[in-house]
Amino acid sequence: MQGKHLLRGLVSTTLAVGMTSGALAAPTTATPASAATASAYNQPPKEILDVMRAPPPPVPSLSPTRDKLMLVTMQDFPSIAKVATPFLRLAGVRIEPGNHSQHDTPGGYGIPPCVSAIDLVQVTDGKQTAVKLPADACPRRPVWSADGQRFAFENITTAAVELWVGDAKTGAVRRLPGVRLNQMFGDQVQWMPDQKTLLVKLVTGNKAPPVEAPGSAGPGIQESIGGTGQSSTYENRDTLRNRYDESLFNYYGTSQLALVDAATGKITNVGKPGLYEELSVAPDSRHVVVTEIRPPYSYVTTFDRFPKQIDLWDLRSVKPGANPVVREIAALPLADRVPNRGVPTGPRNFTWRPTDAATLVWAEALDGGDPKVKAAERDKLVILKAPFTGAPVEITRTEQRYAGLSWSENAGTALLSDYDVNRKWRRTWQLNVDDAKNSRRLVWDMSADEKYANPGNPVRRQLANGSWVIRQDGDTIYLSGMGSSPDGDRPFLDKFSLGTQQSERLFRSGKTSYEQFIGFAGNDTRRLLTWYQSTTDTPNALLRTVGAPAAGAAKGEAAFDSSSAPLTHLKDTAPQVREIQKRLVKYKRADGVDLSFTLYTPPGYKEGTRLPTILNAYPLDYADASQAGQTTGSQATFTRLRQYRLLLLSGYAIIDSAAFPIVGDPRKAYDTYTEQLVANAKAAVDEAVRLGVTDPARVGVTGHSHGALMTANLLAHSDLFRAGAATSGSYNKSLTPFGFQNERRSVWEAPDVYTKVSTFFYADKLKTPLLIVHGGDDANPGTTPLQSTKLYEAIRGNGGVTRLVMLPHEPHWYAARESNEQLVYEMLRWFDKYVKNAPAAAPASAAAN
Repeated sequence: MQGKHLLRGLVSTTLAVGMTSGALAAPTTATPASAATASAYNQPPKEILDVMRAPPPPVPSLSPTRDKLMLVTMQDFPSIAKVATPFLRLAGVRIEPGNHSQHDTPGGYGIPPCVSAIDLVQVTDGKQTAVKLPADACPRRPVWSADGQRFAFENITTAAVELWVGDAKTGAVRRLPGVRLNQMFGDQVQWMPDQKTLLVKLVTGNKAPPVEAPGSAGPGIQESIGGTGQSSTYENRDTLRNRYDESLFNYYGTSQLALVDAATGKITNVGKPGLYEELSVAPDSRHVVVTEIRPPYSYVTTFDRFPKQIDLWDLRSVKPGANPVVREIAALPLADRVPNRGVPTGPRNFTWRPTDAATLVWAEALDGGDPKVKAAERDKLVILKAPFTGAPVEITRTEQRYAGLSWSENAGTALLSDYDVNRKWRRTWQLNVDDAKNSRRLVWDMSADEKYANPGNPVRRQLANGSWVIRQDGDTIYLSGMGSSPDGDRPFLDKFSLGTQQSERLFRSGKTSYEQFIGFAGNDTRRLLTWYQSTTDTPNALLRTVGAPAAGAAKGEAAFDSSSAPLTHLKDTAPQVREIQKRLVKYKRADGVDLSFTLYTPPGYKEGTRLPTILNAYPLDYADASQAGQTTGSQATFTRLRQYRLLLLSGYAIIDSAAFPIVGDPRKAYDTYTEQLVANAKAAVDEAVRLGVTDPARVGVTGHSHGALMTANLLAHSDLFRAGAATSGSYNKSLTPFGFQNERRSVWEAPDVYTKVSTFFYADKLKTPLLIVHGGDDANPGTTPLQSTKLYEAIRGNGGVTRLVMLPHEPHWYAARESNEQLVYEMLRWFDKYVKNAPAAAPASAAAN
């Protein structure tokens, strides 16, 4: 029959050749709850809605003085009305003109959630105080002052981004009047080192925004005069297009720097208004590195590559109408030709030495910023001390790309890291900055993909001046990590001697629970605050006391005071989910690579019953098969259901977070991408079938972003699955011609690879039903909504079975409650029709193409 269009609310569905006429059957489990509503959106059954709308557990935030624990509960889903608020697309920033707030997170991945509740807990006795938030508020996550006396947060209203301050003792909060923050480039609020003042970016004046007269914008002109240049693939709607866009960028990006007294609310302007991006304050509270965006702008890339003026300011030399510039650090040109996986030339990665009043350190590339260039040394670090009159002094060089400098609280000691992008290899040294020879000693040297032997991250503390440093007692530092092991993740805390480079385990999570180190309680390193949870226990804070290692304890284990008690007593908001069972499953790929997944079974499951099953995965790149096979994740975490996992409540089993490694030389791993995808999928499905849980004739697959490309390719290149659901994917890699994921060759260097990876070019072979979902305002480089539209058209034109759902106003990750409910509704009805209730079919086999 001919294609027939069916309009259902905001979702447009085209019934392609070969499909049954009419709408898809509703899920057999229940009638959608939306039947009696006037909403244009659909909803899944009530039992799923109840779980989706249950409040999430809070996130703990320990005060810098370690005597108070803040519990921050985030709103799961804003309304579609909030997500649909009009915004401007200005060089990679989406700004709401009504209040100067960023409409989504950097990169366009999702709308920042509001805080719905804040509670303060005394570490000494567990006394809890609820913070009374303003009515109809949309606070952002609070930021502690270093003295632990106050916290500050931004509150988003329709007219402004307000600044509020809270008292940590009483929980009382108040708005600082007259403060209208400009969120355009971030860094809009930070505590000054005195912890009494906040450095902010303010919206400037009451001048009206530019108005575009019809036809006055003029042509959008770009020109290239030779030289190679690579850039990410952005939606052209998010880069600047013409002079009018430039005027809007200038208007909304311009801010006034100011100091605000947290007690009195007094506002003191600093310097002239400008397009200020990054602000970095020295411990002396006087000097600030200020990065200002300057023209000429680019219509190809986003603001982070625009020309920059980097100056050093002295806040004690402020004069009306002038910027208090002490010294120019750099005038950086437009960086629109930065090599793939490279860095811009010139000064970058500024950091102040935390134990000095004003000593500035930064990195500069020695290889032109290009990882393809052969070079004995790639970066140098230089240091510039107050009064900043001399030349910067080089302190060290790195053989590979500089990856960070973590200062210790002990003067002169720092941990220096570099990273080899071609090997995915990371090294860390102990560096003595005060030594005349800047001597350094290698501490860690391993693959960036190494999980089992990963030493963890240094535990840090905040100094009185607000600077963060590695906590150090003598030559001992503390390391906290995920603790990946063949049994899954078991977080740990270690003591580590910089002298002997030997570690001693203080704490490790048990095998039947998941317990993470939050911080020390006060200054006593024997008393730990942890965040404890299990499959049935709601996350709560515990107060632990480190005991002596138990007699006969296995290596890497530790004993604890058995009298330890919960500090908080949070309740389960979705108890019906506790009936779901999950387990870590380990198995091998046909070529011997170790793999794993978490297997979920629905409430009331009886062992040996074969169920319709959905596989979810996200492919990751590895240079070495030994790291690819290392197990991550935990079956002991508190179970929460989101998106595809909610199908557990409708009788599906879920193969979740299945390991999908793409193994090989990072410079050409994608030569065997599709073969490895199919091998990963076959191994996972075969193992779930062997366990007696999965019905091999009723298996579906789903994935998001790069996982969506995986989903489409598995349907095109294997017959393992009856249907798939791909969300926010990229299916034609020739539209991202200068690389994708870890593929750094261009389409002109590896045309066969780009074609083979792109499902679009195999649409004529894709006969398995595919649900395609995409956010209508996705700004993630590479996953423009056009990718889904064109794949849908290609499948439809070749007689395939497909459905395209464009979620209005949504970025890369779907934010609105209505959109997420629609997504689950779509997945449930799709998999019910084509997987759970599909007609009998022969068991799946290996790759078909």
